[in-house]
Amino acid sequence: MKERKESATMGLISRAIVKTCLVSLFLICSVTYSRAQQGSAVSSGSVGTVGSGDIAANKGQPTPSDTRYRIGPGDVLDVHVARAPDLSRDGIRVDQSGMIRMPMLDVDIPAACLTEGELAQNIAKLYKKYKNDPHVDVFVKEFQSQPVAVLGAVHGAAQFKLQRQVRLLELLTFATESAGQSVQIVHAGGGPFCELSGPSAVDNNDASAFVAYKLADTLKAVPGANPIVRPGDIVSIPAADQVFVLGNVLKPSAIPLKEPLTVSRAIAIAGGTAPSTKRDRVRIVRQLTGSTQKQEIYVDLRAIEKNKAEDVALMANDVVDVPISGTKSILRSLLGTVVPTISQLPVRVIP
Repeated sequence: MKERKESATMGLISRAIVKTCLVSLFLICSVTYSRAQQGSAVSSGSVGTVGSGDIAANKGQPTPSDTRYRIGPGDVLDVHVARAPDLSRDGIRVDQSGMIRMPMLDVDIPAACLTEGELAQNIAKLYKKYKNDPHVDVFVKEFQSQPVAVLGAVHGAAQFKLQRQVRLLELLTFATESAGQSVQIVHAGGGPFCELSGPSAVDNNDASAFVAYKLADTLKAVPGANPIVRPGDIVSIPAADQVFVLGNVLKPSAIPLKEPLTVSRAIAIAGGTAPSTKRDRVRIVRQLTGSTQKQEIYVDLRAIEKNKAEDVALMANDVVDVPISGTKSILRSLLGTVVPTISQLPVRVIP
């Protein structure tokens, strides 16, 4: 009797162990299958993202990091089809709608906003009905679609044909020492051609068509003051206002007013005072705004050096006359500075 009870108990324990093993195996298989499904979903999502990116690229929509040149209206292209000179063409100009025409094709081919390689692929697809596996090469012969003009206080105003993305700082290498405190950009061409029909299009009548940056920040490559210039931009670098230091100084000159300038610093820039200077009677001649009247301000340099008098801040077109303890006049000093400059100017005839 005792042996039967022990046998029955062992049977129950065995069945319980078997059931536990089966449940555990089922759970393990379920978790594994669930993870596999999740991995498949993630993989499918990644493939979809890449695919959509490729489609966007084929539509000629550049990513922010894509710096390749994109064809635009006015560019002149050479299109070569390997072993098919009758299908090749040189000197094809992209029309104002961004299209080109090719032999044997009865449709206009979109070229604007595409790279050379992207356009070559599209032309090759169109020629497949005439040639097996056509190989097409596209080259930009003349870059005409991205002009940028630079004028103002520069070494020769000029128009530049961009062949790549250029930031404002690169154009400012042409700026002269007489440049003022700001640089101005007029977006005369509106937005880039590829964005004119999109939500980021620029309205020429909008305030965003004109922007100005602090020249010092641009020269330091501060990101907010060093944008990528757009096709059609007019970059203007206004000349700085000037002050004139004349009289008994070592280097009478006109000084660009690029930053706040005091009378003592202006005299120092002009080489300092020469011997026999009447330092307590330095005169500032200032023309009053909106008037032909002039104001005279007398400054004592000795008192300024001893911090006993205010160092007067100069304004645009101020004339600082540093007198000699004699009779030399400001007029003689002014002529001595200006006349040599006039003699160096080119002579032109007005018919």
